Amino acid sequence: MTNTVMNSLNDVVNNLPQVLPENSGIIICGHGSRAKIAEEEFSLLAKGLRARFPTLKIEYGFLEYSSPNIHMALDRLRENGVKHIFAVPGMLFAATHAKNDIPSVLTTYKESYPELTIEYGKELGLHDEMISAFQHRVAESLGYTSTDENSGPAVGELYDTMLVVVGRGTSVVDANADAAKLTRIISENLGFGWSETVYSGVTYPSVGRGLEMALKLGFKKIVVAPYFLFGGRLIDRIYAYVDKVAAENPDVEFIKADYLRDQSHVLNTFITRIAEIAQPKQNNEMGLMEDFQRRLAAGEVDVHHHHAEFQPEEPGTEHSHDHSHSHEHGHSHSHKDSHTDSHTDSHSHSHSHDKAAGHSEHGHHHAPYKHIAHPFGPRTMINDNVCCCFMRQFPQNVIDEEKAIKTEAEGTPVCKRS
Repeated sequence: MTNTVMNSLNDVVNNLPQVLPENSGIIICGHGSRAKIAEEEFSLLAKGLRARFPTLKIEYGFLEYSSPNIHMALDRLRENGVKHIFAVPGMLFAATHAKNDIPSVLTTYKESYPELTIEYGKELGLHDEMISAFQHRVAESLGYTSTDENSGPAVGELYDTMLVVVGRGTSVVDANADAAKLTRIISENLGFGWSETVYSGVTYPSVGRGLEMALKLGFKKIVVAPYFLFGGRLIDRIYAYVDKVAAENPDVEFIKADYLRDQSHVLNTFITRIAEIAQPKQNNEMGLMEDFQRRLAAGEVDVHHHHAEFQPEEPGTEHSHDHSHSHEHGHSHSHKDSHTDSHTDSHSHSHSHDKAAGHSEHGHHHAPYKHIAHPFGPRTMINDNVCCCFMRQFPQNVIDEEKAIKTEAEGTPVCKRS
């Protein structure tokens, strides 16, 4: 392995196979979803990286629902002679999955195969390439082929247009703040008249309420841009909110930007994150895995079985979900901040966890996010066919209040279907 710190993305791209040790392999760790499109689109990341580096062994795996799970992908690398594994979270921000769940899986796998070296990199974050990827999507939605001075919007051209960025939304404040920071960067880079950040998950303002508030500013053109890697039910829900609000306000032009997908900018960021793992650590530098191990040793987190990991079914056996996942001590299960993207179905899996740790007989009881009752937050999605898992985060009085003032949307949540 070279000890030369690479100074540019081109250095990373051109030298990655030489930077990594012999018998190395790469795994990209995703969230997983019941939506097939998300699974298929995530796989394109690995395909794109393999095309760039055909000599490297590259796999991908998911925390839950989707196949292959992370254990299966690690097995493939190990069975192909890989001794040194470089794992990268396919997550936009450092919320619970990147900070706890993936490190938990990697830690338990390492315990089973101590001969392996497993290193873990950073989330995609607000890397310049990710900002470029998102900025491209926003500009593209307005008909610009580029964001440079010659083919991008001229100064003042978008002063009559508002930008609304849709972030994932978690209970991790820093992750929500990063989405807001991204909004400001794109707004200033392209020169929008105004910008706001809304969230599709467990924080505020929600997409629907945020769009309603945005209309009050009087802009007649509003770009709604989801900062998501891939499609799925959440993207569908976001676009449905936009369509609903647009139908109710025909005098306003709503423009839906595309999500990120496997753009070259996104692939470049993954390559950088992989190469960063191989570089010497700076003094006192603590990555996501080191931070997880510190909190694990301090008893702040632990490792338990992940309830929704995909398991290949063997003939004559019942389907089960039984792999590692971490949760924070001092409050309930850490899934509370990052699960609505693929939880449009319920958890119908039984568990034997201690109820005192925040688990109900149904499977999981999520202690409410402290702002769960915020008037502009996730409570505004009650009666919009949100899944049972998400609904269980609300105190009953909040559910009753919302149902009393809002007509339930047509259709039955998947988790309530027989």
